Amino acid sequence: RHGLTLSCEAENEIKLLTAEIERLKNFGCLGISPSLEGLRDENAKLKYRLNFLRKSLQEERSKTAKSMININSCLQEIFGAAIQAAYPDLENPPLVVTPSQQPKFGDYQCNSAMGITQILLKTKEQKVSPREIAEQITKNIPANECIEKVEIAGPGFINVHLRKDFVSKQLSSLLMNGVQPPAVGKRKKVVVDFSSPNIAKEMHVGHLRSTIIGESMCRLFEFAGYDVLRLNHLGDWGTQFGMLIAHLQDKFPDYLTVSPPIGDLQAFYKESKRRFDTEEEFKKRAYQCVVLLQSKNPDFIKAWELICDVSRKEFQKIYNCLDITLIERGESFYQEMMKDIVKEFEDKGFVQVDDGRKIVFVPGFPVPLTIMKSDGGYTYDTSDLAALRHRLCEEKADILIYVVDSGQSVHLQTVFAAGQMIGWYDPKVTRVTHAAFGVVLGEDNMHAVLTAEELRAAQTSVAFGCIKYADLSHNRLNDYVFSFDKMLDDRGNTAAYLLYAFTRIRAIARLANIDEEMLRKAAREEVLVLDHEKEWKLGKCILRFPEILQKILEDLLLHTLCDYLYELATTFTEFYDNCYCVEKDRQSGQIVKVNMWRLLLCEATAMIMAKGFDILGIKPVQRM
Repeated sequence: RHGLTLSCEAENEIKLLTAEIERLKNFGCLGISPSLEGLRDENAKLKYRLNFLRKSLQEERSKTAKSMININSCLQEIFGAAIQAAYPDLENPPLVVTPSQQPKFGDYQCNSAMGITQILLKTKEQKVSPREIAEQITKNIPANECIEKVEIAGPGFINVHLRKDFVSKQLSSLLMNGVQPPAVGKRKKVVVDFSSPNIAKEMHVGHLRSTIIGESMCRLFEFAGYDVLRLNHLGDWGTQFGMLIAHLQDKFPDYLTVSPPIGDLQAFYKESKRRFDTEEEFKKRAYQCVVLLQSKNPDFIKAWELICDVSRKEFQKIYNCLDITLIERGESFYQEMMKDIVKEFEDKGFVQVDDGRKIVFVPGFPVPLTIMKSDGGYTYDTSDLAALRHRLCEEKADILIYVVDSGQSVHLQTVFAAGQMIGWYDPKVTRVTHAAFGVVLGEDNMHAVLTAEELRAAQTSVAFGCIKYADLSHNRLNDYVFSFDKMLDDRGNTAAYLLYAFTRIRAIARLANIDEEMLRKAAREEVLVLDHEKEWKLGKCILRFPEILQKILEDLLLHTLCDYLYELATTFTEFYDNCYCVEKDRQSGQIVKVNMWRLLLCEATAMIMAKGFDILGIKPVQRM
């Protein structure tokens, strides 16, 4: 749909440019020469623009031709046109198209008639039965390549049966072009803030959850063709560095010339915290160290860098294990911007002074943001506002996602609302979202902690895949129980089960001695027969992939992809148990017949599963 709009816009501009070039040529022919050189330049520029547009249009068309069709979107367009034709005066009629839950009721269902009944009753006081409305809609369905027939059932449900040749054609396209992203229109800039642990502290399971969810979101947006910036908002600044530096000076006085052997930074942090809480003299010195660090004293910057490096190396071990890519941009990055943030809010009259503090009240939020403390220092609120402004105004994010635990929800909503209030973004144009997640609990329902050692102990891609999948397969808004036993179970909706199913699928062609080249040739030449009910069910399930991705791009709930992959694996098992891909002689065990179209269905299933795993950040194995 988006590709179509872009094509139309480009075609219109091409027509206008062609006409303009002709007009300029006529100027020259008629001998009208107010500024021939100027006209020649303009002509050359227009021709360049014309060629550029033609090339872009060609690329857009080839991309759209290869894109996997979102069948749900196609049906929505078809039914949208039918409703528009049947009820042209209706503004924003409800458009409800969903996959059918029961095969006997067809493949998809349009349930718009009930909603339209309510609208006609409310706005026009017309009492029309949903069934009558459904009949009007079906009469106006435009010619299309995907619908075989429609039936009206019950009070006004429209059951849709897809054409077999349409589904077969889409599967062939998938096999020939590979798994292509759905067409999403203009390339947008997406900034994702995730992981964000604190220097000198352990990366707890909450950070791990943010890391896994954020990485997967980035992979999805990248696959869909967006320009993605992955940011790690490290807690690398603040008063805790005063006590860490003071403790470093005492324990390793020659830290400037000899690299200090801080092995266990967590223990080092705990020691400094104990001293800070019990030794008054140490506490005073810690505050002095903060002031010197903030004034950029070179010795104190060196100490700060040393401490950050130790933490960074520990975090990187975990990122390497989990195949995570991030750009570090911690709180320290935004320090120089704080003064401007305070000034901007002051200049626009949003600042109030309360007991020496500078605060900002945001409409709809009872607790104000503190942008400057009474001692002139800045706060997390100032830092978060600076980060928000930089991402919106400097990075020019079209979509900005914060993958942070739900405990931060009110704070982040207040910061977003402040950004809107001061004019940094318009929510109708720019999407700023908090992708919140629940806490991770141990099996005793206490907060769980997973150490780098435990992660390293799970030293296989299967085990890492199981950890990621266990997290992503739960609705991120809910708390979930962290259990290694459940993660590694090869039954039910787990990575172990899916990875096992995937290796089984990959083995089928191998055992039939069919290589990739033979499969590619068959994809070009074979028609995918979908006569058996299990072939038909699997074919439709494979083609639901783009609509699943589209839904996640909108609601950012990745468990939908896990549920889909599990459904695909179980649907494949039904198909495999009922439809012979390779037929063997019972006595000799020799291969008698290879049903190539069924092997192609196996291949299409494996391709979708592999792409699904890739988005979830799971490395499949060909053999288990």
